[in-house]
Amino acid sequence: MRVLISGAATGIGAAVVQKLKSRGDEIVAVDIAEPRGVDQWIKIDMSDLASISNAVSELSGEFDCLINNAGIPPRDGMAEKVLAVNFTGMVTFTNAVLPHIKSGGSLVTTASRAGQFWRDNMDQVKALMSTDRDSLAAFVADQNMDATRAYNLSKEAAIVWSMAQTEALLEKGLRINSVSPAAVSTGILDDFKTAFGDKVAANIARVGRAGLPEEVADVIVFLASPESNWIKGNDITIDGGMSALMTKDMLGL
Repeated sequence: MRVLISGAATGIGAAVVQKLKSRGDEIVAVDIAEPRGVDQWIKIDMSDLASISNAVSELSGEFDCLINNAGIPPRDGMAEKVLAVNFTGMVTFTNAVLPHIKSGGSLVTTASRAGQFWRDNMDQVKALMSTDRDSLAAFVADQNMDATRAYNLSKEAAIVWSMAQTEALLEKGLRINSVSPAAVSTGILDDFKTAFGDKVAANIARVGRAGLPEEVADVIVFLASPESNWIKGNDITIDGGMSALMTKDMLGL
């Protein structure tokens, strides 16, 4: 396959690159930092519309899949940038590169288990989906939003947006899915522990350990590959059983 991936320098993205290269795939990566092991790196800042446009202009040829993995964690004072990188930038980039994706190709969005309550927050999700990059600062102020809520919302919107694209993409001969990992042992795990508090440690303890980037990468590579051709419009949770345990508690099982 010829693969286009955003966010390939560290964590899950770096693990995806390793697995793709072991298969012999060609990888073009867009990232703010230079990743290892890719065939081409194009620098991009997903929070900046001009940077996205410039990066897209450097692409050539067609791709078998697009993996949208770029994202930043919740950090104090960064609510606007979290929304810009994790959602509006991702959407802008995807729309711009769609002409480069071959018919029969796959799109994979890295969301998060932090987006699991999208059904409860649909009004705010829809509001974000209708907000452009230049209006994000006003949106954050109007919603009185901190970085943690911005992160959750960005991932809720990523899940909903991916599902919403399914029909239009099917008409183009393309398919899209998202993945929602939880508590993965990467360099930003401490950011999530800070943002979400003791429940992160409690969830990890209950299922035995945090996930590994390679375990999430396995699912992403599968969804990007023709072997998963009949999986379309789904969000795949990768959490070691955390969601099942939460549901068991809620149902009193």
